[in-house]
Amino acid sequence: MSSHSHGVRRGRREYPYALFLLPGALAFLAVIVVPFLMNTGISLTHWQGVGSPKWAGLANYRDLLDDSAFWESFRHSLAMVVAMAVLPTVLGLVLAAALFDYIAKHVSTRTASVLRACFYLPQVLPIAVAGIVWSWILAPENGALNEALGAVGLGSLRHDWLGDPDFALYSVMAVMVWVQLGFPLVVFMAGLQRADPSLHEAAELDGASWWRRFWHVTLPQIRPEIYVVLLWCTIAALKVFGAVYVLTKGGPGGATNVPSYFSFQSFFEKTQVGYGSAVSTALTVIILALALVALRLQTRAEDQ
Repeated sequence: MSSHSHGVRRGRREYPYALFLLPGALAFLAVIVVPFLMNTGISLTHWQGVGSPKWAGLANYRDLLDDSAFWESFRHSLAMVVAMAVLPTVLGLVLAAALFDYIAKHVSTRTASVLRACFYLPQVLPIAVAGIVWSWILAPENGALNEALGAVGLGSLRHDWLGDPDFALYSVMAVMVWVQLGFPLVVFMAGLQRADPSLHEAAELDGASWWRRFWHVTLPQIRPEIYVVLLWCTIAALKVFGAVYVLTKGGPGGATNVPSYFSFQSFFEKTQVGYGSAVSTALTVIILALALVALRLQTRAEDQ
């Protein structure tokens, strides 16, 4: 049989797979690529949302570089990375190890599953619902936290947690740690189930402590999960919006403003649509660059 007929048959076998990819490709084009290109185009104009946009070139981006409010919101976004990526990853590792190595083995797997579900519950709750509940808890008057502090004799610590510029950002960060913790915990517990138990047994027979087994045996085996969690949670932190909108609306005095909410303000409150588009375009480029760098580092580490 000729090579031409082999090529035809191979093409026929591969063609149906391309059909399965086509709906996803079209959806990606319609939902991601086209809106991003339209947003980028609007970012090159001065426009208030009505009438005809006026060409501005790179003026919005030049203004963005000189806008101290934007850079302050970006610094707040870095704080959110700590609250939504770094701390949940560390705490998730510790809690996953505790549930997997102690609770599941010495108490019961059912108890470990129940606790895992409890930690994951904030991920299931709509962020608007969680934000409203936490706004009640942190309310300055009759808030659950202040009432609890007063009940145990610590009334001097009562505070306006979301209304004080010195405390508002840390309060939002604490809420986001609570919201985000369940995701890395579930991922890490799945990774621990994949880890080779014989390596732990060998290390334990050699007299290695739990911490040394965890550091030298467990962590290297779940390194892919750690990369995924850090990348996913960092992206979520950079584009966080709902929690800030519900809890503080960027206040007080911009103390909790983040780039996504800063873009929202430019769009709908200040009707500076072109400028808001420039903010969202810059944020998208930063997230894409971060994702590409993280994926490159992950690939290099796995190859090594």
